Amino acid sequence: MSNDSSKSIFEIKIIAMLLAVSCSVAWAFAFPLIKIGINDFKIASDDTGAKTLFAGIRFFAAGLVVLIIAKLSKRKMKIEGVKNVLTVLLFGLVNTALHYFFYYIGLSNQTGSRSAIIDSMSSFLLIISACACFKEEKLTFRKIFGCLLGFGGIMLVNAGGDLTSEFTFMGDGMLILSAVFSAMGGLLTRVAVRKNDPLTVTGISLAFGGGLMMIFGFGMGGRLNVWTLHGVFVLACLTAISVYGFSIYNRLLCCNPVGEIAIFNSLIPILGVLLSCLILGEPFRTEYIVAGVVVSAGVCVINLNIKNKSWIRREYEKGSSSV
Repeated sequence: MSNDSSKSIFEIKIIAMLLAVSCSVAWAFAFPLIKIGINDFKIASDDTGAKTLFAGIRFFAAGLVVLIIAKLSKRKMKIEGVKNVLTVLLFGLVNTALHYFFYYIGLSNQTGSRSAIIDSMSSFLLIISACACFKEEKLTFRKIFGCLLGFGGIMLVNAGGDLTSEFTFMGDGMLILSAVFSAMGGLLTRVAVRKNDPLTVTGISLAFGGGLMMIFGFGMGGRLNVWTLHGVFVLACLTAISVYGFSIYNRLLCCNPVGEIAIFNSLIPILGVLLSCLILGEPFRTEYIVAGVVVSAGVCVINLNIKNKSWIRREYEKGSSSV
């Protein structure tokens, strides 16, 4: 572990907590901003090519910025070995191109509030699939109970009406496929960063996946014909969210236990719901808050180890023992 000052800052638990919360806030803002951006660029609801192109530009630009950050940070930029290169490219295809292709289509055909909840499904799919793929990951009762809470929260989004009539393939269906590829990307992350720098892998995967989306979007006839200052600003904000979120989050994962950082992802569904209602003016439903709380409870059950002392308590005792 590096002894530079920035690294030590990321290891201070209180600061790590605040940074993790800031990542959750940033990613939650993406839900309403994507819908605003699609509207600003006058992308029709059935224009899959333009939606794909719009997403591709965002992630390609974000990948380039992350790679510049990695270069300036003097990270190891070279990916050695054909197998490692193919793994990183596969990671970009699954975690960026396929994941966000379905995500953008689904989000544009569904409310931001409901999308925020369904998107959280990927966390629980990743937990279950990791237990099946990695020997060190065990499927415990706590994990099963947490997953049940998570899926229960997702189902609560459909409360208050006929479940069958409210489900739409181009909305909910696309978001579920997005969650599946997101979980697959989570599995590939573990393999891709095993012998490579996490920030470099993130930058390459974003740029490669974003580039593929741009090519496919353009090939499907997608065009962004209407460019406004407001639209460019929204696109820049979405790019900045990807750059900040992935850069800070990956750095936190390198310096702290994964479970202690990942638990803050439970804030994203709730914040996404509230921001969509506040920014987009979407109708507020009590079910959204209840579902967000239940999903967050599931994440907490899976990631929290009540036998461990809290960050603040450990920091306090560490400081007391050094006096």
